[in-house]
Amino acid sequence: MVDTNTVTEMVAARRPPDLRRGMVGWLRANLFNTPLNGAVTIVTAVLLAMLLWPALQWAVIQADWLGNSREACSGEGACWVFISARFESIVYGFYPEAARWRVDLVFLLMAVLVAWLVIPRLPAKRWVGLFAMVAFPVIAFFLLVGGAFGLEHVPTGNWGGVMLTLTIATVGIVGSLPIGVVLALGRRSQMPLVRGFCVVFIEFWRGVPLITVLFMASVMLPLFVPTQVEFDKLLRALVGIMFFWSAYMAEVVRGGLQAVPSGQEEAAKAMGMGYWQRMGLIVLPQALKLVIPGIVNTFIALFKDTSLVLIIGLFDLLAIIRSGLTDSDWLGFATEGYVFAALVFWVFCFSMSRYSQHIERRLHTGHRN
Repeated sequence: MVDTNTVTEMVAARRPPDLRRGMVGWLRANLFNTPLNGAVTIVTAVLLAMLLWPALQWAVIQADWLGNSREACSGEGACWVFISARFESIVYGFYPEAARWRVDLVFLLMAVLVAWLVIPRLPAKRWVGLFAMVAFPVIAFFLLVGGAFGLEHVPTGNWGGVMLTLTIATVGIVGSLPIGVVLALGRRSQMPLVRGFCVVFIEFWRGVPLITVLFMASVMLPLFVPTQVEFDKLLRALVGIMFFWSAYMAEVVRGGLQAVPSGQEEAAKAMGMGYWQRMGLIVLPQALKLVIPGIVNTFIALFKDTSLVLIIGLFDLLAIIRSGLTDSDWLGFATEGYVFAALVFWVFCFSMSRYSQHIERRLHTGHRN
């Protein structure tokens, strides 16, 4: 009996796989497109392996992770026990242990608000943004400071670690941007008095180092006010940081305003729009979109400069880690502390950078020819 289902014809030849796509295609197009580039790629890969493998062994493979004291460290790799044993002080500083749930609640609210505003598909972003700008600072203030609604008062001198770094960075970022926008508009104003005040303000704060600003706010300012007037040290630092970085932000925004074609404002005038309508609806949205990289670059620099508050006696993340290194039980673990601090700063700064790139792609309206 003959099997009629048997295929007796030759199968047509298939096309070979396209090596111009996928990972292989990317490697051939970027790293091995010429013999010279291929040799440089191989040499670079060998050098990176020689440098990264010892670091990986020290930081991960031979590292000690668990324990509560110096005896838990073998000495062959990194001693991350130093970080885990002092983790609470690194996060909360000298905040009372019984009240740390208030800090956790503020962190949770901040994370929810940031996630809600960042994730594109979530609704009601305007209301959430309004809550984040108006209600959240008030809630965070009463939770962290206390003294009302039955909450124990915690002076800002007890703040420290990650919570202090995030507080300074958040207040500085939120405060410097609107002040910088107002200063940029004032510097372009047709009124000589307004323009002169903005120019003097910007040039003064840009010409003074931030360390000097913090030192003056902490040490010299109390000498010029009545003795019965007391300014909180953290509040003085926050005001100095906001004014300092608002001057830099003003110049970034002014560059964006100059990049907007004058015809945009002239068209708005022809439609009968007033000054603030033209700025708020036509000019500023285009200007801010053009200078997103500069704005985020200023934010990143502000975040990193929060470590300078150590000179006025505020213990931020880096200062808390340095104070832990002076403990006789943990002498010799400076590398682990500084690596951890660098990693925390890098995570926050890299996140801001990546999100700014996402915003640029989302707002890109195609100016290329």
